[in-house]
Amino acid sequence: MDVMRDYFICDSCENKDFTRIFNFSIRFYTVNFSDELIYDRLADEIYQCTRCKKTFTKEQIDNALTESKKKRRIKG
Repeated sequence: MDVMRDYFICDSCENKDFTRIFNFSIRFYTVNFSDELIYDRLADEIYQCTRCKKTFTKEQIDNALTESKKKRRIKG
């Protein structure tokens, strides 16, 4: 059985190494039934290329890997 491995690579510099970066925030909003503000704590996760510092979202990476899988099916 052959095992093939495709990596997500940076579309700017073709690097495959990334660091994970978290951004933490609080989102406030109002609701009709209360005078108090309601809030949510959020943690955004982005990935930064270790070479050129370009950032990617998890969704962008997942989409690129899905496309790679589709191309592999066509070839194989």
